[in-house]
Amino acid sequence: MKNIFILLIILNSFLLAVDAKQETKMDKEIQKQIELEKKYAREQTFYKGEDFDLKSFEINPDSIKSIPDSNIDYSDGDDVLEMD
Repeated sequence: MKNIFILLIILNSFLLAVDAKQETKMDKEIQKQIELEKKYAREQTFYKGEDFDLKSFEINPDSIKSIPDSNIDYSDGDDVLEMD
């Protein structure tokens, strides 16, 4: 009878240890997901551009009109088929 009682106590201690490991795994997974959510939030504020002042990079539409048109030929002549 004593042996069975001792065996039950040992078995229960193992089961409690497994439960504790499961809880720590769950806590680690929750912390990992929280970190991923924080990273996602930082990236979203970057992509939205809420923290950036881009007014200095705006172009005045009137200044574009003052730029003269250029007649640059961008072809290099390689697309012409030469026949002898």
